[in-house]
Amino acid sequence: MAFVRWGLRRQNFQPLSRVLLLKLMAIVLSVFLFCEYFIYYLVIFRCRWPEVKTLAHGGRQEPVLKAMFLADTHLLGEIRGHWLDKLRREWQMERAFQTALWLLQPEVVFILGDIFDEGKWSNAQAWADDVQRFQRMFRHGSHVQLKVVIGNHDVGFHYQMSKYRIKRFEKVFSSERLFSWKGVNFVMVNSVAMEGDGCNICSEAEAELREISRKLNCSREVQRSSQCEGEHRLPISAPVLLQHYPLYRVSDANCSGEDAAPPEERNVPFKEKYDVLSREASQKLLWWLRPRLILSGHTHSACEVLHPGGAPEVSVPSFSWRNRNNPSFIMGSLTSRDYSLSKCYLPFEDRVLTTYGAAVGSLLLLILAHFERLPSSFLSVWKLCRRR
Repeated sequence: MAFVRWGLRRQNFQPLSRVLLLKLMAIVLSVFLFCEYFIYYLVIFRCRWPEVKTLAHGGRQEPVLKAMFLADTHLLGEIRGHWLDKLRREWQMERAFQTALWLLQPEVVFILGDIFDEGKWSNAQAWADDVQRFQRMFRHGSHVQLKVVIGNHDVGFHYQMSKYRIKRFEKVFSSERLFSWKGVNFVMVNSVAMEGDGCNICSEAEAELREISRKLNCSREVQRSSQCEGEHRLPISAPVLLQHYPLYRVSDANCSGEDAAPPEERNVPFKEKYDVLSREASQKLLWWLRPRLILSGHTHSACEVLHPGGAPEVSVPSFSWRNRNNPSFIMGSLTSRDYSLSKCYLPFEDRVLTTYGAAVGSLLLLILAHFERLPSSFLSVWKLCRRR
């Protein structure tokens, strides 16, 4: 009797047909390619470089520098994070970055610190592995310059920071603090060293900034003083200040927008020298450098602040989906006198997951319909659609 029942079940079982298998494979492949590859082109294609006013000098138009600013990539190391999480986040950032380079063609890219998540802990071998992965993900042609600013996760907070870690970082990414191109001056600050406690690293960092301040002041002079004689002249342009920590602000209470901090976090007071620079360090930077624009990272959320003296600061959200559902980066069109910024959003994580969920649901419906396991009402509609 049991043998008869087994035979009846075998007769009722309908294996998946070759046509249905091909349909299922086509759906899976199409959804995978869309969510993991083509979606980056679709989303970033909508981003446009902002327009900026240019002046003509001697019959020649003032050059415009196209710069990308991103922050807090936080490449996971060997200590924190699951291997699958690491694999997915790095694939997302690599595809987003490479697609942006291909579609937008920036001339220079700045990453505002926290390149790595475990730089403050990693040994020599782990550091070398992390650097190799970074260079693969953020590879670029010789026509694009990549500039990187130190973050606290790269060398540690002030109490963890050491000359060894800083030299290790600068060996890979350069110790350059002042960068000028197309008449635009950029000052890249090691904000982790702006503790103000007189430590050797902090004193050296402040001395570097005072020297940069002197060079910038010399470039502003019409008649050169004795202190500026023989000095290479920088472009006559107020600098753009780039750093990891934001300048001092009480909190994110006045920040708004879809990529600002969540409402429940905006009124939480910031801790000086941890979340933001101290008042004293912030005043020093504003006084020494007199920047026309400040860009920072660290908070993982967007914010725009106007500091005393009229200097605007833009906090750049994290570039990693591990930190945000909606990562983004800043696109800047800059001249020696003016600038214009716009934001380019990357694919939303929840929308990608919804697409995958819808695809799984469609696959289940196809399989259930094939085995006629759907409710009668759905099955009748399915058969009607197939006849048509």
